[in-house]
Amino acid sequence: MKSNSGLILGLIVLGGLLTAAPARAEDAPESCEVPDYLLTSESALPKVADVIKNNRSLDILVLGSRSSTINAPVNSPEASAYPGRLQVALKEKLPSLAVNISVEIQAKKTAEEIVAGLPKLMEGKKPTLVIWQTGTVDAVRSIDPDDFRTAVDEGVVALQEAGADVILMNPQYSPRTETMISAPPYLDNMRVVAQQHDVPLFDRFAIMQHWNESGEFDLFSTFHGVELAKRVHNCIGRALSQFVIDAARLNPAQQN
Repeated sequence: MKSNSGLILGLIVLGGLLTAAPARAEDAPESCEVPDYLLTSESALPKVADVIKNNRSLDILVLGSRSSTINAPVNSPEASAYPGRLQVALKEKLPSLAVNISVEIQAKKTAEEIVAGLPKLMEGKKPTLVIWQTGTVDAVRSIDPDDFRTAVDEGVVALQEAGADVILMNPQYSPRTETMISAPPYLDNMRVVAQQHDVPLFDRFAIMQHWNESGEFDLFSTFHGVELAKRVHNCIGRALSQFVIDAARLNPAQQN
């Protein structure tokens, strides 16, 4: 089972668009639209809204896996992975605000393994917002979905008790691996935890699945790997920036 997990995780790395050269904001395509229902959340980000209203620094921590970085310094605005693209997009939307994004890599860790280190991490970082990308490793390792839900629940509580707003981000969609792992139980449990704690869920899985099925991206093909990776991460960053802005319930005057 361990060797199978390693093989599957390797395919996810290949199919998850993890190798690309640095991209500029202008490299983003004009399309890659996301249906409104996938960028709408009934949950809000009150601490983010307060920071923007009072023109303080917006400090965001991305808690994720290797898919959060792509061949560039993780804290560099020029980074081509989605956190770098998110920072560029937020600075464009909030030009008068200081936006700082850091990435904490938790490679090959399950949600339960990550939760243990959250109090110490939050004490050092003190972010306004934590974007917690999780679920992939648990799905690959076939962690009991109930245990996964418990771990995510405890993690959200720890992040909120440390004073941060939280966005949960579910796994990437890859048609190359969907027959190898069963994602739905983990997707469903993340949605349950998000609803229970009234935190927004950025449905990256559904967004990428929509792009693949609409023909925007061929996520099965590896022929245009580098360019495809740059475009997808640009699009995820742009979509996530809009998601943050909308969840903060900002009026137009606060966005410039």
